[in-house]
Amino acid sequence: MPKIADIEDTPNPNAVKFILKERLTWGTARSFGSAEAAADDPLACALFAIPHVTNVYYMDKWITVTQDGEADWPKLVRDIAMPIREAEAAEKPEHEAVASFDDDDPRLAAIRKLLDEQVRPALVSDGGDLQIVGLDGNVLSIRYYGACGSCPSSLAGTLSAIGNLARTIEPDIEVQVV
Repeated sequence: MPKIADIEDTPNPNAVKFILKERLTWGTARSFGSAEAAADDPLACALFAIPHVTNVYYMDKWITVTQDGEADWPKLVRDIAMPIREAEAAEKPEHEAVASFDDDDPRLAAIRKLLDEQVRPALVSDGGDLQIVGLDGNVLSIRYYGACGSCPSSLAGTLSAIGNLARTIEPDIEVQVV
């Protein structure tokens, strides 16, 4: 059963990040935007059963829960903590999975490297993350997860920073959130 080591606010006023003492996964992110999407995940399913929960994102030793803005955080945090404490800790896999990306496009590989080094660590520390969906011509498509998914900072400042970084690789790149 994962014990909660700390609870952190995120830049998104509707999301809270729980830091755990035990792993929920080993390098695999899990993101759920609805109760229906979470039906096969016992932890996410239990969290969506709590009124006001709108998004669940977790990876390794942390979990971010987003609410609809209508709940009182102190009470909601207590309600959310119970299923987290009851969740089973993940066992270390025999072989670690290696992520593979289609980085045949050198621009995409360079952009991914920049974002992995300069953007993703900050997003993860704030309870979120991003995924590069693709590069079509000069349009880079990204998707935000966790606290970043509905955060005003992500949709403005962070997106602008990502665009500026991408333009150091290719001056004409535009970034869009999908």
